[in-house]
Amino acid sequence: MLLRNARTLIGTTTIVLFWAVGAGWLAQPLLDLAQRGAPPGGQTVAPATYAAHTAIVLLGTGTVHRDGKLVPPRDAIARIAMSADLYARCKQVSSVCHVIVSGGNPQEHEATEADTYLPYLLREEVPRGDIILENRSMTTYENARNVAAILPDGYYGSLMLVTSAYQMPRALLNFHRFGMNPLPVVSNTRHAKRGVLPRRENFFDAEIALHELVGIAQFHVYRQIGWF
Repeated sequence: MLLRNARTLIGTTTIVLFWAVGAGWLAQPLLDLAQRGAPPGGQTVAPATYAAHTAIVLLGTGTVHRDGKLVPPRDAIARIAMSADLYARCKQVSSVCHVIVSGGNPQEHEATEADTYLPYLLREEVPRGDIILENRSMTTYENARNVAAILPDGYYGSLMLVTSAYQMPRALLNFHRFGMNPLPVVSNTRHAKRGVLPRRENFFDAEIALHELVGIAQFHVYRQIGWF
């Protein structure tokens, strides 16, 4: 009887939540929470920030099929462009500039994230000899762990971390966990589009935000019980 009486309330609440996410009114607050603490996108990195040996870490964000080809998704393109821009600026003042691309194959596609992104960095005039591929990591935690394993002690005087605003807070938690203190450089920030009708992109944004918020909570829980 109680369940029967609650059906209308549950159904109405579900419809309202569905609409609020799709129309952007709930998706945007979720994005704001996930992106809170990340530096603003488009920030300028001062020349003095680059050391004689500088490493730029580009975090992967999956791969997608488009026109029969495996390609980087939109957010990855922004990260690649930002990393290439940092590299070009680095070469003006530093003797050694490396771009470390970190991303395995969690989606089980025909190639890893790092290998898929490589040609795009080459097109942006980053020489192959200055690109280090880390193509085994499956999670942000493994990104940090595997990057830490390939950084020689004391070799890089400057370390930069390039990713989207929504991933930056969680990425920094993991990089700090492995003793690294990179300069965070945001490649892009996501914004929901508020309106009357639900949009597919807003559902995608809400899913991304929830994934990051759950990931942050998971990190702290795992740290408390000694798993991280």
